[in-house]
Amino acid sequence: MVNCTAFYVSPLTFYELAMLSEDKISHLSHVILQVVKTSPLVTVQVDEGRVLKEIKRVLASELAQEEDIDRKVKAKLASYSRGIVEGSAEWEVLYRKTFEEEMRKHAKA
Repeated sequence: MVNCTAFYVSPLTFYELAMLSEDKISHLSHVILQVVKTSPLVTVQVDEGRVLKEIKRVLASELAQEEDIDRKVKAKLASYSRGIVEGSAEWEVLYRKTFEEEMRKHAKA
């Protein structure tokens, strides 16, 4: 069991997450575990290997969810009748807004 009363990790952008290889996810998981272990606010009462495995599972799950949302957002923007060019300033603004809306929907689910 991991008891956590306060834990903050600076959020990565989707683009940073999309570039995470399995090795990077593993490294990030180890870094998170070290932070958790040294925090006076957290008590780890199970094997560190289990905690590390769970951290990796959660990271992979979140990454997969964001990749799915990214695909949905791009498909939605591509379906607009006025043909917004991907990568343009307008597209970037609409992408970010739509992506954030989709993330909020998934957070409520």
